[in-house]
Amino acid sequence: MTVIGFHCSHEQINPAQLLRDVQHAEQAGFRAGMSSDHFSPWSERQGESGFAWAFLGAALATTQLPFGVVNAPGQRYHPAIIAQAIATLAQMFPGRIWAALGSGEASNERITGDQWPRKEVRDQRLLECVDVIRRLLRGEEVNHEGLVNVNRARLWTLPEKVPDLIGPAVTPETAARHAAWADGLVTVNQSRDALEQVLHSYRDAGGRGPARLQIHLSWAPSEDEALAIAHDQWRTNVFDPPVCWDIETVEAFDVIGEKVSSEHVRRAVRVSSDLGRHAEWLHQDLEQGWDELYLHFVGQQQSAFIDAFGEHVLSQLNSEAVSA
Repeated sequence: MTVIGFHCSHEQINPAQLLRDVQHAEQAGFRAGMSSDHFSPWSERQGESGFAWAFLGAALATTQLPFGVVNAPGQRYHPAIIAQAIATLAQMFPGRIWAALGSGEASNERITGDQWPRKEVRDQRLLECVDVIRRLLRGEEVNHEGLVNVNRARLWTLPEKVPDLIGPAVTPETAARHAAWADGLVTVNQSRDALEQVLHSYRDAGGRGPARLQIHLSWAPSEDEALAIAHDQWRTNVFDPPVCWDIETVEAFDVIGEKVSSEHVRRAVRVSSDLGRHAEWLHQDLEQGWDELYLHFVGQQQSAFIDAFGEHVLSQLNSEAVSA
């Protein structure tokens, strides 16, 4: 069965409205949810940043959707706390939660006042965190000294089954590294060739589990409106690493986003007023080998997008999957 999910962007929408949106999305035919986990938005224009883990409890309790969350353990979050959060949600909602564990961005992690480490240090810290989280989810008492420290930690509330820990990657190199530990892969839309390289690198390195693709898109009844939404909301999100990793403040993102053109935004966001074109893009993603697609409409008003895609896009993809 084709899984088309709804991405919950806490940076753009307050959590009360986002909860209504994901409930609406389930009614419209979306079959899964995915959540960001940020302390700050990417722009003053986005203007929100709710606490993802509180939202996830509410979303899981008021829908039947499975959910994923993208998290960066090791600085803002101690890995034992993330393990406890995952375990609690998995115990309450069996089989409906997965967590993608990444190395993070300075804009979220520097709030602790600790130094923002070099990328190779962050990558090593992530591996330590993954090991700690896995051992805690298995019920072990964990002691660890390294880039993170753990002293006699044990989880007393455990799920029947350990949830999947997923590797988030935007480059083939990172995807290949994650293959050593991850239960699946998640990435964001890029050029078709770049996505092919990320997916093949993960699989060629022995990567197992589902491959998930998050897709930034903008749709509106007119092409000009769709492009205006994308440019207003997402022009500070078009920068490749290390820029997106290392910039620390919303204000700085807005400064460097001032000169970003609409055409530049088109390279990061799928922009079209044609619902058939969006359906075609998604069909190509499924043909390329992505198991689950998570749609992120980059506008702040979600209702029209949810209704339009539910009626004209999801139904088409689901019927194609049944006929195949």
